[in-house]
Amino acid sequence: MSKDIGIDLGTASVLVYVKGKGIVLNEPSVVALDKNTGKLLQVGADAQAMLGRTPGNIIAIRPLREGVISDYDMTERMLREFIRKVAGFSFFKPRVIICIPSGITEVEERAVIDAGIQAGARKVYLIEEPVAAAIGAGIDIAKPDGHMVVDIGGGTADIAVISLSGVVESASIKVAGDQLNEAVVKYMRRKHNLLVGERTAESMKIKIGCVFPKDEEETLDVKGRCLLTGLPKIITVSSTEMMDAFEEPVERIMEAIHSVLERTPPELVADISTNGIVMTGGGSLVSGFDKLVAARTGIHTVVAEDAISCVALGTGKSLDELNNMQDGTQNLSRRRQMN
Repeated sequence: MSKDIGIDLGTASVLVYVKGKGIVLNEPSVVALDKNTGKLLQVGADAQAMLGRTPGNIIAIRPLREGVISDYDMTERMLREFIRKVAGFSFFKPRVIICIPSGITEVEERAVIDAGIQAGARKVYLIEEPVAAAIGAGIDIAKPDGHMVVDIGGGTADIAVISLSGVVESASIKVAGDQLNEAVVKYMRRKHNLLVGERTAESMKIKIGCVFPKDEEETLDVKGRCLLTGLPKIITVSSTEMMDAFEEPVERIMEAIHSVLERTPPELVADISTNGIVMTGGGSLVSGFDKLVAARTGIHTVVAEDAISCVALGTGKSLDELNNMQDGTQNLSRRRQMN
């Protein structure tokens, strides 16, 4: 019998959970292909290594932008490769749960379902990211008790208030890890006349990035191309500068958290102030994010353990529910309204 599979289809990376085995695959959502023949060359980590370094005929593409499919054909081929990697060539097609941002339209949902079916799934179910993140962070979402989850991924930040297994209030904004990287690139150009690539910006974010003043300032030597001379140059950047660089995207995430809290029913706000806010996703690992949210909202905030895998783990745990589903359920987060 084939295994059921849960997929966290992210802008930055794809995590695959196989029932009974846990997370078996965690690779970047990048596809490399030969432009002349259209042949798929590499998927995942091998393709990621080619980003920004490819000869003319090879292009490396990220088929998902801001949490949604921007290149349908490539997403389907990437999914097919990943499903094949974990399921092998089995006679039975697996059932698959795929994670989606909470603000996704019906057309975009349809595209994800179709891509999953084309990639070799027998049936595709969807689950909203914050719901999966909450389950993965170990929150019991079935109770009539409000919880707030802030999931900052690569392409989208999803903020949701969850109670009784459903989303009560949510916001999904296209400001997350990728936009933090872009902000670093812009800042380096504006402040230091230095051109750095996306991967350099990412490593700066991970090593010295912060959004709340650190106890001790950290610095990093950054290599890039000087815009004035066109030659390579090394500049030392401090963690305080990174805070300035991140200011605009971080403000937008904070505004979204604020607006979700403003729209939340008072009973649930009381629950949230008791239960605290849980942050998940790779973006929440930027130093001091939990402190900033706590300082601005006055609500105790924690970053979930294993924040990067939370969504995939939650998607995996939802696989157990599949047999209780009524046929025709497509979106598990909205199943309460459907049954």
